[in-house]
Amino acid sequence: MINFSHRKSYKASLIALMIVLLFSVSRVQQVLNHDREKLGLTKLPPLENAPPLLAFTTVALGGFRGLIANALWIRASELQEDDKFFEMVQLSDWITKLEPRFVQVWMMQAWNMAYNISVKFNSAEDRWRWVERGIELLRDEALRYNPDETLIYRELSWFFQHKMGQNLDDAHLYYKNQWFNEMTAVLGKKPNYEALLDPQTEEEKQSIKLLREKYKMDPQIMKEIDERYGPLEWRLPDAHAIYWADVGRRRGKKEDQERLQRSIYQTMQQSFRRGAVYESIAGGFTFGPNLDSIANVNASYEELIKGEDPKHQDQPISGHKNFLKDAVYFLYMYNRQVEAQKWFQYLKEQYPAGIPEYVAAQIAKQPELNFSTNPSLDEYAVLRVTEDVGETDVDRITALVQALLENSFTSLVQDEDDRAVNYSNMARQVHARFQKETEGAHQRVGLPPLATFRERVLQKLLDPEIGLPPEAAARLRTKLGPSEQETTQAAP
Repeated sequence: MINFSHRKSYKASLIALMIVLLFSVSRVQQVLNHDREKLGLTKLPPLENAPPLLAFTTVALGGFRGLIANALWIRASELQEDDKFFEMVQLSDWITKLEPRFVQVWMMQAWNMAYNISVKFNSAEDRWRWVERGIELLRDEALRYNPDETLIYRELSWFFQHKMGQNLDDAHLYYKNQWFNEMTAVLGKKPNYEALLDPQTEEEKQSIKLLREKYKMDPQIMKEIDERYGPLEWRLPDAHAIYWADVGRRRGKKEDQERLQRSIYQTMQQSFRRGAVYESIAGGFTFGPNLDSIANVNASYEELIKGEDPKHQDQPISGHKNFLKDAVYFLYMYNRQVEAQKWFQYLKEQYPAGIPEYVAAQIAKQPELNFSTNPSLDEYAVLRVTEDVGETDVDRITALVQALLENSFTSLVQDEDDRAVNYSNMARQVHARFQKETEGAHQRVGLPPLATFRERVLQKLLDPEIGLPPEAAARLRTKLGPSEQETTQAAP
């Protein structure tokens, strides 16, 4: 007969022995950690506030966790080569639990979620779920264990700037809308720093709690970034790309700060081109240039060029020159003539050959143009409009259409009805030409209907906080035809 009592006592002895051995290993590991730290062999401090499973694996497995992580890394690399990204997610999760300071695994896992796995789905909602998970992995988990790691901040900033901020993904508008709605729920139209830094009401306290706990953002740093680089539109991804790059500069290694500075200036240029929001009463929005940020974007370029090795200044100098050309053009088109003239003069002083070179290049393309190589501001703006009419860049055309419509509405206020009609017709022609040139790619780079543009521009002009003065707004309302009265009345 089988002696079950003997088998049970044998198992109990094994379990007891296992417990004793694990306890002994943990004690020995503590001694080893102490000796390694004393001898200067430990570069990183022990993990703090780690989840129970992570704390157990890092202590109980000791040095063996590195061997296990290496084996899993080799397998994960094989899966990546075979495009088996879903299987990689689980393996990468195990590796991060074994080696939470293995930075490359966090970055690879987040990249696969946001870029490789997301595009496997046709649904924009499903894609956004994976993009958001990639962001959360870096922001909420990777930085928790690697708060001073520059590469993680750079990657997180890149997700906001590139994956969400640009238009290379067919679902990019869905990403922007989701983020816009989330940030609007937390910050409203723009951050109220007084309330964020010293919340008084229960609603304000809940907003700051959500901002800190879910989005891991510090309102004091936001305020400082807004003053230095803005004003920024915090409901758009570009502001968050700048935020995480700047936080990385504050916490990361000094020798890596140049990489993050470049990320900031690249995003600032992108934010300048489309960092303003034109909302619709029915929902949705389009972008326009953030003209109020020109001085700070310019200062950022000057700082970058000044700190750059003279041998490598060509690229930032070229970017600065192109930025100034755009700044002058957009200021002029949005009827900010005094500022346009100021920056036009600055452009000619900084880069004397810039305008003549540009005019010569345009005349070479279109010999029928009759412009001096030293044009006035008005002539320069006309030349830029001539060039942009044939553009297929969605951001530039969006900015141009909205500028033409703003000029149309402000011309009505000034009783220049014929001029208003001309601006409106030009907006219609630019819009129609772009739609024709980009036919077949509308999901990614198409424009809203022209009527939607008119509604959004009108709503912004009639906004009591950021729009026309009250008398001008009232005059515009009386000049509008019946077809736009509903929009006029619905505007705040």
